[in-house]
Amino acid sequence: MNNTPTTLSAAMSFIRRLSFSVLACFSAHSYAEDKAQWQSLFNGEDLQGWTVKIRNHALGDNYANTFRVEQGLLTVSYDGYEDFDNRFGHLFYQSAYSHYRLRLQYRFIGEQIHDGAGWARRNNGIMIHSQSPQSMSLEQEFPVSIEVQLLGGDGKRSRSTANMCSPGTHIMLDNKLQKRHCIESDSATFHGDQWVTVEVLVRGAELVEHFINGERVMVYQKPQYDNSAKDAQALVQLQGGQLSLSAGFIALQSESHPTQFRNIEILPLPGN
Repeated sequence: MNNTPTTLSAAMSFIRRLSFSVLACFSAHSYAEDKAQWQSLFNGEDLQGWTVKIRNHALGDNYANTFRVEQGLLTVSYDGYEDFDNRFGHLFYQSAYSHYRLRLQYRFIGEQIHDGAGWARRNNGIMIHSQSPQSMSLEQEFPVSIEVQLLGGDGKRSRSTANMCSPGTHIMLDNKLQKRHCIESDSATFHGDQWVTVEVLVRGAELVEHFINGERVMVYQKPQYDNSAKDAQALVQLQGGQLSLSAGFIALQSESHPTQFRNIEILPLPGN
């Protein structure tokens, strides 16, 4: 082989082009495979596959058309309400999951209904590892679950999103059992009606991570039931006294501020 500078340069250039081509093909294959595995949970036309449970209303009663589809967007609306009257609602997907990635986009729109609580302004959430809607009592406000709390800014002050709240549950954070109801994430504040992408990585009873616009903003471990919470006690009994929370349903909230969702997708992971 002639080891002149010109020959070596040409050889190295060929190797670089070949390596790039191989990596590009591999990346394209991985991307295509990843896209194929993601499953849409919302068809953009109706609420097929979802079940409504609104406080003080029977299972399946979508009071005042709270959850609806408008222009392809899953919309939470209160234009049919005279008063909110603490009618906290949840829209449950039909299947339970354990190990998965969930992602969607959300935005807050319009004004909060007049008698909504102050803390619920520009406030919604994604419930994970939730009890089933069928197991909720008529007057129950929130399902026993882990909430990925979605918050919008007021145009002035900082207000993180993708926080963690724990109706009837606890988590481990920094190797300590956390009994605070809500813990803030490290996210930025999102004012106005801009779309925000949230993703949740769930690995059974071991690990949960929250992401906003591709950036990890929170991680915690070992979701578990709070056996001192009335709504959780029957669920603990059903699993023989074990507190570990390893699977459950996914639900979207209605907490008194109009909200829209789109591109709701799930990627089941090994162990699901």
